Amino acid sequence: MEKLQYISQGNTRQEQGLHIRKALDNGIKWVQVRWKNAPENELINLCEISKQLCSEYHSVCIINDHVQIAKEIDADGVHLGLNDSSIEEARLILGENKIIGGTANTLSDVIRRINETCDYIGLGPLRFTTTKEKLSPVLGFEGYRNIVEGLKDKSIEIPKIFAIGSVASEDILPLQQIGVYGVAVSGLITRQPAIINELKKVMI
Repeated sequence: MEKLQYISQGNTRQEQGLHIRKALDNGIKWVQVRWKNAPENELINLCEISKQLCSEYHSVCIINDHVQIAKEIDADGVHLGLNDSSIEEARLILGENKIIGGTANTLSDVIRRINETCDYIGLGPLRFTTTKEKLSPVLGFEGYRNIVEGLKDKSIEIPKIFAIGSVASEDILPLQQIGVYGVAVSGLITRQPAIINELKKVMI
């Protein structure tokens, strides 16, 4: 599984599409299409275009929240928030071979996600971010460390955890040393798509 995810940004279908294309042009291999409060027809159109683009670039295309859209466009999978459809329900709709990721903020969320057998966990936020309207409590490095240690204390195997929430390039190594698998980046890559190679080089 790729260790660097790009979560799309933009207020219009055109902005979103442009940012996704730039990220792909600069070598991203995993795109999560995330466009909150979008008109449904425009969102479907963006997802269709993104899936096509990702296929051309041999990249993974994950749809945020919308299981049905992911099924209709044959995306590689879906990412679900804590209040979205259940992992179990998504698995029934999408089948065994699709990737299903889930959001978490606490140790109990992570354990819940492990029990739901999702393929990876987006854990955060690392620090304050403006990309989420309803932001969960900020974890900081200490929060990640406590969660990983908490899993070890319970003899639970560490799942594929991706840190999210204003992640900077200098955060990657310390996060991976804590036991985090990878990072999901939105703002940084949207602003500087050329940084993708630099981020990949830092990864263990």
